[in-house]
Amino acid sequence: MLDDVRLHQALIGRADSRGEFNTPVLVVDRDALARNIRRMSELAKTHGVSLRPHAKTHKSVDIAKLQIAAGAVGLCCAKLGEAEVLADGGVESILITSPVVSRPALARLSALNERITDLAVVVDNVANVEALANVLTRPLNVLIDIDPGIKRTGVPSAAAAVELLEAIRRRKNLNYRGVQMYCGTQQHIVNYDERAAAIRDRVEYLRTVISELEAQGGAPQVITGCGTGTHYIDAALGAFNEWQVGSYVFMDRQYADCDLANQPSVPYEYSLFVDARVVSANTPGMATIDAGYKAFATDGGAPVVLSGAPKGTVYHFRGDEHGAIVDPDMKKVWTIGDMVRLAVPHCDPTVNLYDSYHVVSGGTLVEIWPVGARGRSR
Repeated sequence: MLDDVRLHQALIGRADSRGEFNTPVLVVDRDALARNIRRMSELAKTHGVSLRPHAKTHKSVDIAKLQIAAGAVGLCCAKLGEAEVLADGGVESILITSPVVSRPALARLSALNERITDLAVVVDNVANVEALANVLTRPLNVLIDIDPGIKRTGVPSAAAAVELLEAIRRRKNLNYRGVQMYCGTQQHIVNYDERAAAIRDRVEYLRTVISELEAQGGAPQVITGCGTGTHYIDAALGAFNEWQVGSYVFMDRQYADCDLANQPSVPYEYSLFVDARVVSANTPGMATIDAGYKAFATDGGAPVVLSGAPKGTVYHFRGDEHGAIVDPDMKKVWTIGDMVRLAVPHCDPTVNLYDSYHVVSGGTLVEIWPVGARGRSR
């Protein structure tokens, strides 16, 4: 962050300063970001659900506050470290969506619970319930995590959920709030109908688990889950009363490739970009830019070339520091220093590579925001 401020502070407010960035650089379009936040907030309100966006996407206190100002009840965090950063920034309602189990982490969780208004964490194991209860000095809200079939986290059956409910009830310093089920593998099914069928199947299972909990007096107050890839489907099914959507704020190539809403156009805009420059252009139709493996997460494939190149230009990774852009007609001749704008393939891990967001409006740098929770993997 210090280097970014030193390099770019003088550009803030200067017309067309985006063209003067040291590259590669992570850029947020403030206006597109605001529109994405507003659209999701309005959709959630229309369907009567609470919005608790996932901060693992942006890792930013500044963006979290924009989401809360637009109506979000709080934020989700995948890791305790992310939650600590948001709490330091003034966020008072946080759900940690992965179990917290190590002894040092449990002590930190208890300390965090002491200093914010509304903290909750998911559990999926009786031993974890007992460990939590043994360290807490103030009552903590807990939700039962339900495995949707991923076998990553979550109780594996309705019977296991009931057993966990009973364990929570035995502890006076644990408050049972509800359940979580996040269908991660279904989020990126490209075809809308196929994705809808997969989610309907999982929601039917969720309802059987909830029914068993209700039979034991454990009707959940909160039923949280849902993601950017399924929120239109989840809105129609009505099973969740809280949405954990994350990537909608930025969009990325993975979600842009999906039919999110069964509509002709994608309902959200790219608002996150990597700006790069041409550093070598010795072959007509090809150029090398200064953004390679260190500039993008690679699990989602290649980034999308949006500007600074002919339509249809494709990107290829060419090492840690470099990427190749190729004109499909092999005619374009680039000039050294030409700017190229790219949409990221997978936003969450790409953001984790950078210290800060360069926030632009039009072509002007207006702010620099820290990626405050970068690297907070525990």
